[in-house]
Amino acid sequence: MSKLLIIEDEKSLARFIELEMQHEGYETTVATDGRIGLQLAITESWDAVLLDLLLPELNGMEVCRRIRQTNKTIPIIMITARDSVLDRVSGLDSGADDYIVKPFAIEELLARLRSLFRRVEALQSNEVTTLVFKDLIVELESCVVKKGETVISLTKREYDLLITFMSNINIVLTREVLLNKVWGYSTGVETNVVDVYVRYLRNKIDDSNDEGRYIHTVRGIGYVMR
Repeated sequence: MSKLLIIEDEKSLARFIELEMQHEGYETTVATDGRIGLQLAITESWDAVLLDLLLPELNGMEVCRRIRQTNKTIPIIMITARDSVLDRVSGLDSGADDYIVKPFAIEELLARLRSLFRRVEALQSNEVTTLVFKDLIVELESCVVKKGETVISLTKREYDLLITFMSNINIVLTREVLLNKVWGYSTGVETNVVDVYVRYLRNKIDDSNDEGRYIHTVRGIGYVMR
């Protein structure tokens, strides 16, 4: 049985989500403020976290960032009433895997959870433990990224994007394909978010000269690592 941590201060909504998740066979725990939710998230084992953005004591962005400092792989879905592109980028950049806007249909939330679980299962079932391209090395089991001997710190989203590129060397990936592979079919983010995260990743792995670039833009189509 999968264990879900629900961090939501709106008690009626938290209870609604809890009951629906239990009906689907999930084991649930609810925290109604950010500090308690963070403590539970980092001290116990969970299969996924449903995280509100506006929380008392500690906001959802900070909770997400602190969870990611200790656990880079646990699926996190951010739940909030804010729906601007900037808010979505900020939420995803803090380490969330997906972003759902209130009010939402419970069927959509369940679909997003299933999508995240499928991606986790696919990664865990992959027999490859290390990806290598030129002097970039990704140790999948430990989620460590190195450029030569230097360890590179990436957010969860940047890490997923890098793995996607390194698993598709010399294959041109459209923005839509990247959105599907990294964010999942059910995500509501726009394709320009892909450009934002490619820029973030480039800033961390690319050298300033053309020969030191790993990710190349294919004008009008998308991106390729070669």
